[in-house]
Amino acid sequence: MSKVQIHIVGSGLAGSEAAYFLAERGIKVCIHEMRPKKMTEAHQSDQCAELVCSNSLKSKNPISGPGMLKAEMNHVGSLILQCAEASQVPGGEALTVDRDIFAQQVTQKLESHPNIERRLGEEITEPFEDAPTLFATGPLTSEGLSQWIASQTDTDDLYFYDAIAPIIESDSIDPEYSFLANRYGKGEEVAYLNCPMNKEEYEKFIDELLMGEKVTPKTFEKEKFFQGCQPIEAIAASGRESLRFGPMKPVGLENPNRPEEKAYAVVQLRPENKSRTAYNMVGFQTKLKYGEQKRIFKMIPALRNAEFLRLGSIHRNTYVCGPKVFRPDLSLKGAPSVYLAGQITGVEGYLESAGCGMLVAMFILQRIKGIEHDAPPPNTALGAMLHYLIHSDSKNYQPTNVHFGLFDPLYFDGLSGQKRKAVREKMAQQSLINFKKWWSSTKIPVTSSQLQELKKHALSL
Repeated sequence: MSKVQIHIVGSGLAGSEAAYFLAERGIKVCIHEMRPKKMTEAHQSDQCAELVCSNSLKSKNPISGPGMLKAEMNHVGSLILQCAEASQVPGGEALTVDRDIFAQQVTQKLESHPNIERRLGEEITEPFEDAPTLFATGPLTSEGLSQWIASQTDTDDLYFYDAIAPIIESDSIDPEYSFLANRYGKGEEVAYLNCPMNKEEYEKFIDELLMGEKVTPKTFEKEKFFQGCQPIEAIAASGRESLRFGPMKPVGLENPNRPEEKAYAVVQLRPENKSRTAYNMVGFQTKLKYGEQKRIFKMIPALRNAEFLRLGSIHRNTYVCGPKVFRPDLSLKGAPSVYLAGQITGVEGYLESAGCGMLVAMFILQRIKGIEHDAPPPNTALGAMLHYLIHSDSKNYQPTNVHFGLFDPLYFDGLSGQKRKAVREKMAQQSLINFKKWWSSTKIPVTSSQLQELKKHALSL
C-alpha cells in the first residue's frame, strides 16, 4: 500500500466504520490494534467490531432515534449496518446480531480492502506525525493513551462505569418456568424468552440482590454510572419496586402455558445467536462478584439450573467532555490533526459509536480533499448527535445515546401544538429528507463501488 493518509487507532465499531468509509473513497488507511498482544478487560479476540456487551444495535422502528440514525447511515452505505443485517438474529423490534458472525464479516471486509492495512499487536499511546490520527479506542482505552488524551484535554477525569450482562446456555433454562413472547405481541416473530416470578420470589430476590457482595472499585477511581447502563443492583437500591417498573416489568406479557397466572415480575432473555443456543439477560448489567451472580440469579425459577456462558463484569469507560475539547469537526482543540470517534467522544452505544465514526470520517475526508468543513444540520440524526457532542452544557455533560431529546422540534416547521406521536412521525420523515438534501449538496466523493456502477451504467447507454 502507498503512503498512509490516515492512521486509525482501534478497530471497534467507530474505527471500523470510519476506515471503510474512507477506504471506499480512495483514502489509504492504516488501522492499529493492540489486541491480541494486549487485551482489554472485556474483549476476547482480535476481531474488528467485537461486541462485548449486548448484541443489539437497538430499534429498527423508523419512528425512533435509533431508527432515524440507521436510515441516514444506510443512505451513506454503512459497513456496520450491512454486516448487522447479514448476521441478524431474532430480536423483536431490535436489530440484534450473532456477535461472532458479525465480527467475522466486519473483519473480512476491512482486511480484504485494497486501501486498508491492519496492524495487530500495536499499542499506540500518542498520535502519528506523518498523517492525521483518529483515536477510536472506545470505552476501554489503554492507560497510556488515556494519559496522553488527558494531557491534551486538561483533565484527569476521563471515565465512568459500565457493566456487562450475563449470557446463559439455552438448554439449562427450565421450559416449565419460561415462555416465548414479545411484549404486547410486537415484533415480526417471537424473540424473547420470559422468566416470570411471583411476589414472594421477587421479594426474596431483591433481598439477596441488595445484600450481594460486589466488586470493589479501585481507590483512585470514582463510580459514575451512565443512566442507561446502571447495574441491576444499583437500580434495585433506588427502591424495591424499581425493577418491576424497569427491566423486570411484567406488563404486556401473557404466559400461554399458564394464562390464569399473572406474573409479579418478569426477567427477559434475548437470543445471542442464530441457533439460539445462548441467551442474554436483558437489563442485567451487574458488578456483583461471580459467585454471587450465580447464587442470586439462580433464584429466578426458570434459571435455577442455569449454566452461565459468561458472567457479568464491570469495566472502566473512557470519554472526554466534548464541549470543552472538540473543534466543530471532532478534532481536538489543542491538537487539530488528532480526531476522536466513538464512545470516547461521549456517545453511548454500538449504533451511536458507528455513526460517530462515520461522521468523523466525513470530516477527515473533507480535510484530505481540501473541501471546506460541512456537517449534517442539527435537524438530522447525525447532526443532532454532533450538536450534542459540541454544544451541550459542559458542566452537566455525560454520555448519551440517540433519542428524540437531542432534537429541537423548533428545527422542524409546523410541529408546535401537535401530539407527541404526530411530532415524532414528522421529525422522522423530515430528518431523513433533510439529511438526503444535505448529502446531495456535499462534495464528498461517491464510493468506489458506486463509481463502478456509474461506469457500468454509462457504458450500457
